Amino acid sequence: MASWAALSPSIVEYFEGEDFYRCGYCKNESGSRSNGMWAHSMTVQDYQDLIDRGWRRSGKYVYKPVMNQTCCPQYTIRCRPLQFQPSKSHKKVLKKMLKFLAKGEISKGNCEDEPMEPTVEDAVSSDFGLINKLDIHCDLKTLNDDLKKSLESEEKKKAKREESNEITHSQDMEEKLGSGEPSCSVKVHTAPQPGRGADLSKPPCRKAKEIRKERKRLKLMQQNPAGEREGFQAQCQPSSLLPPKTKSNEPKSLEDLIFESLPENASHKLEFTRFLCSSPLETENSPNGPDCGYGSFHQQYWLDGKIIAVGVIDILPYCVSSVYLYYDPDYSFLSLGVYSALREIAFTRQLHEKTPQLSYYYMGFYIHSCPKMKYKGQYRPSDLLCPETYVWVPIEQCLPSLEKSKYCRFNQDPEAVDEGRSKEPDRLQVFYKKAIMPYGVYKQQQRDPSEAAAVLQYARLVGQACSERMLLFRN
Repeated sequence: MASWAALSPSIVEYFEGEDFYRCGYCKNESGSRSNGMWAHSMTVQDYQDLIDRGWRRSGKYVYKPVMNQTCCPQYTIRCRPLQFQPSKSHKKVLKKMLKFLAKGEISKGNCEDEPMEPTVEDAVSSDFGLINKLDIHCDLKTLNDDLKKSLESEEKKKAKREESNEITHSQDMEEKLGSGEPSCSVKVHTAPQPGRGADLSKPPCRKAKEIRKERKRLKLMQQNPAGEREGFQAQCQPSSLLPPKTKSNEPKSLEDLIFESLPENASHKLEFTRFLCSSPLETENSPNGPDCGYGSFHQQYWLDGKIIAVGVIDILPYCVSSVYLYYDPDYSFLSLGVYSALREIAFTRQLHEKTPQLSYYYMGFYIHSCPKMKYKGQYRPSDLLCPETYVWVPIEQCLPSLEKSKYCRFNQDPEAVDEGRSKEPDRLQVFYKKAIMPYGVYKQQQRDPSEAAAVLQYARLVGQACSERMLLFRN
């Protein structure tokens, strides 16, 4: 991780105080409590360390719930994608999407067999589902100005390309991404040229040569696992994730279910693109890191040329962190919150192929006391972060304690302590009057005792490592 030292340091502004405010989960008017700071800039390594201490970002605001005082304790949850197997309910969502794309079928009613039903479908269909990972109420109509301009620009470019029909699909993807980040699609068709009587309700015909190539590729993939790479990379997935031809008695993998072949006369096409977005996180590229680099990304879901959802993820040194999802409520019947989470898990597995240490999928906060937020616990295997010692504990070991009490220490060792705690606060780095200095030097110039309490509180919450790397802005 030596390369991070060459980046601009994180600069944060800590807000003293732990005021109570309205809870977005139980609606208690004065039950929620958290600490927060504004990130003027932040390295991906610092943010990785912060979320491993219970912090979470919403835009440039980074906050940490006061777990033993807030009405709805929010436990950081992560899934282990390498061992992940989709549940029966997850498979239903994926099959529902495939049926819709292939035949235009729209499933009615909720999934019946989810272990914690109805929380999954409630979470997707309720206000919480509009941002599946972080809990802010908005949809595609309330995107921030930055994202609105980006989406409008994308749609204009796409319309222009469709009218001219002079740009190939691969060029189309490169123009959308800009940053060179690979894009993926479930099914790709060349758009029909307007004015020629094309039936827009049906997918356009492909050339016979293209169809033959596609059939040959699929046949080779089934017969020769060693030769899968070229064909499978056309859908931006690593070859090793696609197993040899599945036997009838073996369950399908997550990738099999997501990227199942569609008929040539499929009713709809779904395209998936990814590109960098504005964020406090510093973008970074590392020789041993993922090809797309580290940082924050928008992921767009295009259905028949119309954008229906936008997810935001952070790609960090050890994980993909899901931030939030906007989606068009007209397509809530597709369970886009669940579908996007499953695609992000598959994407984490893909990144792991190039960057072995990147092997977790962070889903934000798990709130056991809120029925609409318990669905995150169904992406197994998963772990919860102990709010006192900051070690990860399998969720199965945590649930019995959470049934008895909202707030729990998951680490069963009574002697265990926070190993990353602030031990030498004088080494904390301060940014004051355009100069960087240790807190030990800075405090000699200050006479306000309340400021010392705020700085020490900050050091305790971010831990020793982050306090020595990040610059605490003081004025």
